[in-house]
Amino acid sequence: MMHQVIVIGAGVVGISTALELQRLGHSVRVFDRKGIAAETSAGNAGAFAFTEVEPLATPGILRKAPKWLLDPLGPLSIPPAYALQIAPWMFRFWRASRPDRYRRLLGAQVSLMELSKAAVNRQIDLVDGESMMQRDGQMQLYESEAEFRASLPTWELRRQHGIEFELLESPKAIAEKQPGLSPRFTHAGFTPDWMNTIDPKSWVEHLAQAFRDLGGQIEQRDVRSLAQTPDGVRVELAVGAEHADKVVVCAGAWSHHLARTLGDHIPLETERGYNTTLPQGAFDLRMHLTFPRHGFVATRINGGVRVGGAVELGGLKLPPNFKRAETLLDKAQQFLPGLKTEGGTQWMGYRPSMPDSIPVIGPAPSAQNVVYAFGHGHLGLTQSAGTAEMVAAMINGLAPPIPVEVFSATRF
Repeated sequence: MMHQVIVIGAGVVGISTALELQRLGHSVRVFDRKGIAAETSAGNAGAFAFTEVEPLATPGILRKAPKWLLDPLGPLSIPPAYALQIAPWMFRFWRASRPDRYRRLLGAQVSLMELSKAAVNRQIDLVDGESMMQRDGQMQLYESEAEFRASLPTWELRRQHGIEFELLESPKAIAEKQPGLSPRFTHAGFTPDWMNTIDPKSWVEHLAQAFRDLGGQIEQRDVRSLAQTPDGVRVELAVGAEHADKVVVCAGAWSHHLARTLGDHIPLETERGYNTTLPQGAFDLRMHLTFPRHGFVATRINGGVRVGGAVELGGLKLPPNFKRAETLLDKAQQFLPGLKTEGGTQWMGYRPSMPDSIPVIGPAPSAQNVVYAFGHGHLGLTQSAGTAEMVAAMINGLAPPIPVEVFSATRF
């Protein structure tokens, strides 16, 4: 049975979902208050991080947190003005890191990654998008033997799940793959199957054009609330209202506000990420570089270099603190001594994150014709195509390709 579907959100998850539904014969409209890839999907690192299977909520993680939080410009920070508000989310994060829950979440993450890796390659073929991909691999860099040894359980976890990698144990071995790094990096792990897009915003725009070519519509509309009706869903807008048989909520960091209008209280929080994008010629970057101790990456975007990452748990309303972007760029120049830092553009985006590190994908508990697909944290681009296939199965009344109970909005 074909449906009239409204997808709320024109980021990579929303556009991927709309494209898959339109491809399957549904009549789909996308509503977004700003337009295509106008929020987090515009400025992320462009990485399809299928190797990152371990949830952020790992056993013992909170033992590290106090040390991080002492540094307001470090890898993880909570502005004092937001500390009380985020306390319930942090409590849920701690509960998710308990060993029994961690194992269940790890299994869910692995399943979604395996689906998403296959799904994105199907998506690339569908939209003739291979020219927009960079299949150059990724290197994670360590500054000491001790730091490297501490990372080995994670590499073993990747090995258990069939992820190919190579461990490098000298600056010389590292330089053979990526010249120009500081010799302070003594060890590394290289994942050859890692993939990036040349530009995340351009990739979403490319998907959006494929969606339009199939007859889909994208409209700049500000959705304020949702209401179940006897024959579908009423979508209240800033001006007027629309009706659809089905609605999919993919509004990123704003999704929980719409869920609340249906009576669903979902503990989504905002990880604010910062970056600086440098122009072409800034550095001869051969692959995606990750500096795990410092919580940031360097990646190629449109021939330039984007330096960004870290986590600031600061919600949607506090003003940006671009000193964080400056700190990351300063570190990048130390780690890549030849990096030219002139002419950069700063950016801050809102990563929609659940306390247990996996997204909400599934029917709204209080509205059978609404499907939720949000809360992917750092992995929205990575898991977008897999999420789209899961949602499409639900809209079609079919069993999703992987079990969905663990992703349910009712798990909290």
